[in-house]
Amino acid sequence: MNPKYPVYIVSKGRAINGTTYKAFDKLKMPYYIVVEEQEYDIYKSNVEPQGYGTVIVLDKTYQDNYDTFDNLGSTKSKGPGAARNFAWEHSMKNGFAWHWVFDDNVSCFYRLNRNRRLPVSDGTIFRVMEDFCDRYENIAQAGPNYLSYAPDRKQIPPFLLNWRIYSMLLIRNDIAYRWRGRYNEDTDLSIRVMRDGWCTVQFNAFLGDKATTQTMSGGNSDDFYFIEGTKNKSQMLVDMHPDISKLIFEYNRWHHKVDYSIFKKNKLIKKQGIVIPDVVNNFGMILKKL
Repeated sequence: MNPKYPVYIVSKGRAINGTTYKAFDKLKMPYYIVVEEQEYDIYKSNVEPQGYGTVIVLDKTYQDNYDTFDNLGSTKSKGPGAARNFAWEHSMKNGFAWHWVFDDNVSCFYRLNRNRRLPVSDGTIFRVMEDFCDRYENIAQAGPNYLSYAPDRKQIPPFLLNWRIYSMLLIRNDIAYRWRGRYNEDTDLSIRVMRDGWCTVQFNAFLGDKATTQTMSGGNSDDFYFIEGTKNKSQMLVDMHPDISKLIFEYNRWHHKVDYSIFKKNKLIKKQGIVIPDVVNNFGMILKKL
């Protein structure tokens, strides 16, 4: 299967070394990749020949009107939030109730089953996550966890409620929010929806292998992190949500630390008429030994 909702990658400076679009090509899964106008030709020549990706140009007005949550304006890159807002509106104009949006540095996707991380070979896992979210009235965001946060042989739940959704997001289109902030816009969006009583679902059953910050050229690494490190990024989130976040220094760089415990009160509300069967539905997925 493939996802029923549209899939977007926002990308900059990674027409050659971008990994998410190559991962989707291997899954034979259709997607859009949103790029700035000056990079359209190089992306088109690298992405579209495989037949699964469609390159679309970011409408510059989304950058002009983007809320960076600072006073620096256009003196430096505004980050990927404007392109994410563009993808959001693009999906709505095409009549969809949800959309997927991904960073451009995810190399592979996995199903965590019986404490083993197993690579997948098509887009079925995304359809499974969509099906889960469609059962409930009040999920605003969902997405797979990072591969590194779900090690083999460690028992963890299939999903976590009311946690931040990073880098790989399924977003409900009719919620009253949009991306903002030059940095940490994913954490900010998750916090804002949860503050208003919505739920988020982070799936451990499905995982993406995303490159660690500052380990890959292009994107935010070239625009921000190779130049200024991660302190400005983390400080912005503290400025946005000072009551639940703080600045810490760990693993030789600056991080933000957020207390998500205040959102435990947000509970899933099942849609009327939805019956969840007792029998496990694997959506046609089978385990193959390679």
